[in-house]
Amino acid sequence: MSMKLSHLGNDDADATTRLMSASRRLIDEAARLFPLASGQNERMVWLEAMIDEVPDYLYLKDRNSRFIVANRAIVKDNRQDSLVGLSDFDIHPEHVARDFFNTEQEIIRTGKAMLDMEELVRDSSGNLKWLLTSKLPVRDGGGQVIGIVGIARDITGRKRSESLHLGQAHLLKMIALGAPLAEVFSSLILLIEAHVPDVTGSILLLAPDGRHIVHGAAPNLEPAYCSLIDGVQIGPACGSCGTAMWRGEPVIVSDIETDPLWADFKAVVAPYGYRACWSSPIRSYQGKVLGSFALYSRTPGEPSAECMKLVGMATHIAGIAIERKQAEDSIQFMAHHDTLTGLPNRSMLDERIASAIEAADECGGTLTLAFLDLDNFKLVNDSLGHHAGDELLKIVAARMKDCVRTGDSIVRLGGDEFVVLVGGMRGDEKVEECLQAVRRAVAEPVEIGGRSFQVTCSMGVAAYPEHGRNATELMARADAAMYRAKEIGRDAMQVFTAELANRAHEKLVQQEELRRALARSELFLQYQPQMDLSNGRIFAVEALIRWRHPERGLVAPGDFIPLAEETGLIGPIGDWTLREACRQNKAWQVSGLPPIVVSVNVSARQFQEKDWVERVAAALSESGLEARYLELELTESMIMEDVQQAVETMHRLERLGVHLAIDDFGTGYSSLASLKRFPVGRLKIDRSFVRDLPDDGDDAAIARAVISLAHSLHLRVIAEGVETREQIDFLREAGCDEIQGFYLSRPIDARALQAILCIPDL
Repeated sequence: MSMKLSHLGNDDADATTRLMSASRRLIDEAARLFPLASGQNERMVWLEAMIDEVPDYLYLKDRNSRFIVANRAIVKDNRQDSLVGLSDFDIHPEHVARDFFNTEQEIIRTGKAMLDMEELVRDSSGNLKWLLTSKLPVRDGGGQVIGIVGIARDITGRKRSESLHLGQAHLLKMIALGAPLAEVFSSLILLIEAHVPDVTGSILLLAPDGRHIVHGAAPNLEPAYCSLIDGVQIGPACGSCGTAMWRGEPVIVSDIETDPLWADFKAVVAPYGYRACWSSPIRSYQGKVLGSFALYSRTPGEPSAECMKLVGMATHIAGIAIERKQAEDSIQFMAHHDTLTGLPNRSMLDERIASAIEAADECGGTLTLAFLDLDNFKLVNDSLGHHAGDELLKIVAARMKDCVRTGDSIVRLGGDEFVVLVGGMRGDEKVEECLQAVRRAVAEPVEIGGRSFQVTCSMGVAAYPEHGRNATELMARADAAMYRAKEIGRDAMQVFTAELANRAHEKLVQQEELRRALARSELFLQYQPQMDLSNGRIFAVEALIRWRHPERGLVAPGDFIPLAEETGLIGPIGDWTLREACRQNKAWQVSGLPPIVVSVNVSARQFQEKDWVERVAAALSESGLEARYLELELTESMIMEDVQQAVETMHRLERLGVHLAIDDFGTGYSSLASLKRFPVGRLKIDRSFVRDLPDDGDDAAIARAVISLAHSLHLRVIAEGVETREQIDFLREAGCDEIQGFYLSRPIDARALQAILCIPDL
C-alpha cells in the first residue's frame, strides 16, 4: 500500500492532514491487533499487508476524490505503480470518471453513505468489469467529512450468469409464445456471442429427408456464405456441421485450412476468413438429430470448457424450440388434415373453395366442385373389418391425389365422402378428363390382406359460377347431383341441373316440415301386437312412428325416416319415440292392462351416442316404467359398424334391465362368432324371408336355419310380416316362437290396442 503524498496540491493540505489522522487511527488499531510490532513504520507494514491481502478493491480518497490509499488489487487492475494522488479522470474515460466524481461529491456533501452500487468499468486490459461498490464518508475528530472510503467487489461473473439466465428465460418465453423459429435462433446466437468473445454463431437444421442442410439462422455470419452451404448433403466429411449431424456428436475443427473434414469446403469458406469451426448436434428429447449449433472463429484454436458448456446449453434450448415448432405444426396439420389419408379435411374446405373462386375470378376461369361417395364401402367395412376399410380409404385417397394438378385439391369430408376441386378455363375439356381419371382410379382393383376387390364411386358435379356463387351453394348442388348418381345405379357422374335444383328444394322443404312436425306434435305412435305361438297370448307390441302432415295427411315412415337419418333429425325423433313408448306402456299398466313389453327401434345414430344408455335410463325414470318391460331392437349392420363398442353398450343396457333384440336378422353381415358375444334375447326374421313362405324353398331353408341357429344360442325367434295362415303353420312347425304381422293386426293406436285385448278404455 502506498502512502506517498508528493502528488497532492497545497489546497488539499488541511483535508489531507485530517485524512492522515484518520489513517493513523487505522495504524493505531493495527498496533492493537499486532502488539509485537514496534514503531510506526513496522505498523505501517502490517497495515499495508492487511489491506493488500483483501481481494476486493479498497481505497481512501480525499475531498477532491484523489486517492490517498489504494490496495494492491485496484492498483494491479489499473496497471499503475501507485494510484496515490491520481483521480478517476486519470485512469478512466471522462464520462465514467464524471459519474464516479459526482457520486463521491454527493457523499462528501451530504455525509450519507451509498451502498451496493453496481458500476461498469473497463480495466487497463480493455476488459469490461462489473463492480459492486460501497462508498462511505470519512470524518475527522470533529465530525467533519474529510474524504471517502470505498470498497468494490468484482461481480462480473455473477452479472454474466444473471445475463445468461435472463437470456435463457427470454428465449423460453419466446418459445412458449410461439415466436418464429428464426427469431428464437437469432436471439440464442446473439446471447452466446455476447458471452464468448470473437466468435460468430450459426444454427443449421436437418431437412425432413434427414440428408440435407437447411439454413436456420446466423445473424452475424456472412449471408453469401450461408447461401452457399444451404442444401448441402450431410456426410462423414462435410465440414464441421454436416459431419456433426452425420455422426451425431460434436465436431471441433481448430484449423479449417488443414483439417480433412473441410477439404471439399475450404474454397467456400476461405473468402470469408473463418479459420476454426466448432459444431455440436442439436437433438430432440428422444435423441434424434435435428440440426447443429456452430461457432466460427477467425483465429485457429479450440474452444474453452466454458465455451462448450454454453454451446451445450444452446443446443438444448434450440432442440426445445425445434420440437415445439414441430409439435405446433403437427397440431395445425392435424386440425386441418385427415389423420388417416393426410388430405385436407372439412375444416379447410371453405377456405380452399374461397381461394379457388378468387383464382377463377382473377383469370376469368371456372371452378368445378365434385362431391363423391364410394359405393358399397360399408360392405367392405362390415365384411372385412374397419382395418380393411381404412386401408382402402388410404389407397383410394392416394390414387385420387395423383389424378389432380398441384393447384387442385382433394378434401376428405369424413367416412367415404370426398370433394375434388378443379380449376380451369371455360370449356376446358381437361376438367372432365381429370374427374373421369379420378373415377377410373377409384375403380381400379385393390388388394388388401390377400383379397382383391373393387369399389366404384358416385360423383356429383357443380361448377362456379353457373351453379353457385359460394361454398355453401356449390356443396349443396354437388351433393344433390351425387345423390342422383346414386339413384340411377351408382358408379356414375351426374352434373347438377335445374331438375335437381327443384328436387333439392323439395328436400329442404321436407326437412323443415319434419323439424316443425316434431315441435308441433304431428308425430305419433302406433303399435303392432306380437303373439306367442305356444299359447296365443299377446305378450308385446312394437312401437311404430307415424307422421300426420297437416296438408298431405298420413306420411309413411319410408317417406320421412330416410330424410331424418340423412339430416340428423333421427336423433331427436328417436328420443321422442323412446320416451313416448315408455310413457304409454306405463299408462296401460296403470289402467289395468296386464304388463306387456314395448319394443322400440333404435337408429344407428342414437346407438352411437356416448350418453345413449343414460338417455334410456332417463326415459324409464321419467315414465316410471320398469326396464324389463322395454325392448330395444338393434339392426345387424348397426352393431357390426363397431362390434367392440356395440357389445360394451349392449352389456350396459343389459345391466340396466332392458331386453335386446336383433331386428331384420339375415340381411346384415354378422358372423356367428360375433353373434355369440351379443347379449340379446331375440332374433327377428326379416319380412323378406317370410313373404313367400311356405312356397319358396330358399326362404323356407333360410327361415329354418335362422330358427335352428337362434335356438342353439338359446335365443327366441320372432317372424315379422306374417300375413297368412299357411305362414303361421309353417313357422309353428319350424319351431318359431313368436309372430308379428297383418294376420294378427295392423299397427293401431293405443286406444284400439285396448279393444283387441278387451281392456276398458282409458
